[in-house]
Amino acid sequence: MPEQTMAETPVEAGSRYGDLVWLAYFALPGKGKRAYRLAVARRIVDGAARWGGDPERRRLRVLRRAMRPSRRMYRGLGPWLRALPVRLPDPAVTAALSRLDAGVRVACVLLRVAGMPRYRVRDDLVRLGVRDPWAVIEAAEVALLPPVERPDPVPDALARSARRPVLPIAVGGVLTAALVGVLVATEGGTLPGGGDPAAAGPPRLVTAPPDAWRHATRDLDGWPARGDLGGDRAFTGPAGAARAARGTTTLIAQLLYAGRVGGEPVAVLRGGDRIARYSGTSGALDVVTGRADPAAPVALGGGRYLLAPWDTGATTPEGREVAVRDGVTDPVTAGTRCGRGPLLDLEGADGRRTVGDLGGARPVVLAHRPPTHRAGAPEPRPARLKPAGRRLWERLGCLLPRPARPVTEAAAWEFWTGRLPKGGPKAGWVCTRMTFANGGTTAQATLLAGREHLDTGWCDDRRPVSGSWWRDPADRPRYLAAAARGLEPRAEGPLRGPRVKRRLLDAAPSGSGGTDAPVTLTARED
Repeated sequence: MPEQTMAETPVEAGSRYGDLVWLAYFALPGKGKRAYRLAVARRIVDGAARWGGDPERRRLRVLRRAMRPSRRMYRGLGPWLRALPVRLPDPAVTAALSRLDAGVRVACVLLRVAGMPRYRVRDDLVRLGVRDPWAVIEAAEVALLPPVERPDPVPDALARSARRPVLPIAVGGVLTAALVGVLVATEGGTLPGGGDPAAAGPPRLVTAPPDAWRHATRDLDGWPARGDLGGDRAFTGPAGAARAARGTTTLIAQLLYAGRVGGEPVAVLRGGDRIARYSGTSGALDVVTGRADPAAPVALGGGRYLLAPWDTGATTPEGREVAVRDGVTDPVTAGTRCGRGPLLDLEGADGRRTVGDLGGARPVVLAHRPPTHRAGAPEPRPARLKPAGRRLWERLGCLLPRPARPVTEAAAWEFWTGRLPKGGPKAGWVCTRMTFANGGTTAQATLLAGREHLDTGWCDDRRPVSGSWWRDPADRPRYLAAAARGLEPRAEGPLRGPRVKRRLLDAAPSGSGGTDAPVTLTARED
């Protein structure tokens, strides 16, 4: 085949051609010198563009060649080694990627660099011939990688030094059309204070069509940009530039909202699971890990929330209607002393649900299982909390520690209620499960006794049983344990006279034991 050389037509710094170059750069196998790696990536992109085709085919052609490049690609790299970017990505990133299988490596690039949704990554992997794409995606999501900072733009001098036929003009639309099928590009602006956008990479803002969520898989990619400032490039430009200057793991940003919140111009941008809130008054940019849950509201500040486009109404848990304009609620806060707990009852296409503020970046769907729920019974779908569930979550919201990771759902199973022995107060034992954005879960048991509470350790949210030492009103130690309906608690240890009544085990310490002695707790079906 004839030697491929660079195009003579200039390509602007940070153009979409350059985005394909960086995708190839990260998808290439091996370590090696970064300059040679970039040269090979540029050569691959030039070769893919030479054969034309639509943006999606060019992207797939680039990835296919980058996954398993031929040896010839590493020869005669002189034309592609000129005018390198000022700063190349951290070599630790490519070193970590090189330890992954080719399919997992490409999935990492599409998920973490390009910011593509899982279903589109799956489609690309199928077309690339990767077997079991969902397993590959799961492996990519748990792979340990250093932070992938936004790469410097590919300088236009690279294109001027070329010797091959002109690069097709259509390549300018590659990234936007290829990476986010439902998104349409908007123009960027200048850096706050009049700086040069190219210094941090030109802002790349994309928006979804207003009805995208009606026709595609429900995902944050389908959220349209709402607010009356969405078309004001003098505002959205600086917002995109501020986000680009911060450095991100993706090459594009999706505009979710641009409008006035409490009289202040505010923009909300999203890239992957990172959500940025930009203030047009101060120029400040707050970036949080907000997870990719498509149904959770986004906090805009001042007690206002941006709702999912399919949410048609909002009320407080007490039943007061909350006004919603351009998808943004009037100010609302949890009605608890700590400001955490049930927040809004939302009406959507999938029914009603209650979301609450547990201290994370986005509200969490709250669920409640009453004491009548039996172990082993199907778990009910999340729905609007009834008064008993709301009261429980108003208390738990102030008791539970702030989640260390983004949470998508929190379910509280009040698996036992009754009066504690020896004249004790009315009490309830609760197993609270947190479901994290990455699919993991954790569960914690809490004994709520009158105005007091006692953390009693981990619990199995499918078959909850929990126990703890407790001091009765006469200040005598007793060991208590309870289990869900359908189960009976069993305890082994230095206990005297244990008895179970209405699924509550009550025992005193034996003469040889004390409240520090270990107790083995199990449960059997009753």
